[in-house]
Amino acid sequence: MKKIIGNKKGIDTILAALLMVVIVVVASVMVYAWSTGLLGTLLVTPQTGKEAMNIENSAFNSNVNVTLDLRNTGSSSITLNSYYVKDSSGNQWSRLTWQTDSSGQHPAAIAPNALGIVYVSIGTTPLGTGGACGSGCTQTGSSFTQFSTGFSYTIVVVTSRNNQFSFTVTK
Repeated sequence: MKKIIGNKKGIDTILAALLMVVIVVVASVMVYAWSTGLLGTLLVTPQTGKEAMNIENSAFNSNVNVTLDLRNTGSSSITLNSYYVKDSSGNQWSRLTWQTDSSGQHPAAIAPNALGIVYVSIGTTPLGTGGACGSGCTQTGSSFTQFSTGFSYTIVVVTSRNNQFSFTVTK
């Protein structure tokens, strides 16, 4: 009778080996698909829009005020929340609460492909007396109280999505 039934231990070993081969093959296919990007193309990712911005023009209105013409070249609307103005020595003015208001001194949202006119100010002079940003600005480093002729300044604007766009302007 033993000859007819055979050795059951041998069948268990063969099934275990086949199962291991199947697991290794499936794992190899998954690693290959992941490394070639196949899984990335099969999974749907939500379209959130892209923020992109270019400067078209800059004009210094006074020694403490510069106007930037910024074009939204992205696919989503851009809202500017803050800005930093740095001189060549690393000193900077920052305005961290740059909110929209009715005076026209603060940016509204810039729609895709639209041109936004943005006013960037430095200094602690009140808004009504020359256009500086008043108590809304803070200074870091040595004192530079105005834009000087012949010097370059880096202006970094920060959006509501925390993207930063850097522009260099020369007076």
